[in-house]
Amino acid sequence: MFLLPKFAYPLLALFTLGAALQLPVNASVTTFGTGSNQFDMTFVEIGNPGNVDDTTGDPNPAGSVAYTYQMGKYEVSEDMIDKFNASQSLTIRHDERGANKPATGVSWNEAARFVNWLNTSQGYQAAYNFSTGGVNDNIALWSSAEAWQLGGENLFRHKEAHYFLPSMDEWYKAAYYNPSTGMYGNYPSLDGNEPSAVSSGTADNTAVYGQSLGQGPADITSAGGLSAYGIMGLGGNVFEWEETEYDLLNDSVSSSRGVRGGYWGSYSGNLSSSVRDYDGPDYEVVNIGFRVASLSSSADVVPEPGSVLVWGLLGLAGFFVGRKRLRK
Repeated sequence: MFLLPKFAYPLLALFTLGAALQLPVNASVTTFGTGSNQFDMTFVEIGNPGNVDDTTGDPNPAGSVAYTYQMGKYEVSEDMIDKFNASQSLTIRHDERGANKPATGVSWNEAARFVNWLNTSQGYQAAYNFSTGGVNDNIALWSSAEAWQLGGENLFRHKEAHYFLPSMDEWYKAAYYNPSTGMYGNYPSLDGNEPSAVSSGTADNTAVYGQSLGQGPADITSAGGLSAYGIMGLGGNVFEWEETEYDLLNDSVSSSRGVRGGYWGSYSGNLSSSVRDYDGPDYEVVNIGFRVASLSSSADVVPEPGSVLVWGLLGLAGFFVGRKRLRK
């Protein structure tokens, strides 16, 4: 019988524990558009329905979601907006930094138009009730009979929509909740702690912040380390629109929407669960972008390798004003 040297057994135990604790990331890839205007979006499953709220952040409480859903792994890119523009009659303008940069200078209303097309191009119900033709016009409210009811009535979102902008709770959970511990971190990093500042990259527990204003954001696939659920760029790179009205009521189509996550020029506090900001739904801001959430598509979900050994193993191992302005 082959025996390992004594010093090897703690290492073997460490490796075994890491393999047991490492959580798979469930992801699906959906293709939108046709021909030369096709693009892919990766969605990551956010499970653990009925998780408890966090009572330490802003707003308080926040983060409890009663259903399984999916979150876009990456922010929406300029290339995705360009291919949307080429696929139908509306044109969404965005800042010009490069095809794989996050699309900024896109208002909430314009982001909602993009999401509606994701739905209708796949045969689903549009999420948002646009009753006029202007690309930056405000939505109308759905009736209670038409509105989303999971987790409470939401007059902004249609009950049969498949793709949507993430609500305050959906965004908060994907960013700060750790499914392996059932607890919330203070930052949208793998370990929940303040991430290291980088200009780009994918290293664990890093985020794109603390950079010069002129540098701009990183590519959407190099926007720092992943959250505990496996989402990139929820902290830093660019601020992101929430679907939810800043006062959480979703009863006024012209009222400000929540914005959070920080951007490439932020100090670290802007990335934390304690900071939530806002802007009007028709404002086009040079450091605000967005990502898309969706209903769970379990038939399309495949396991994706987790990115790191987790928590117990770590312990063992020992500028503009108005519509084109800068969100501070």
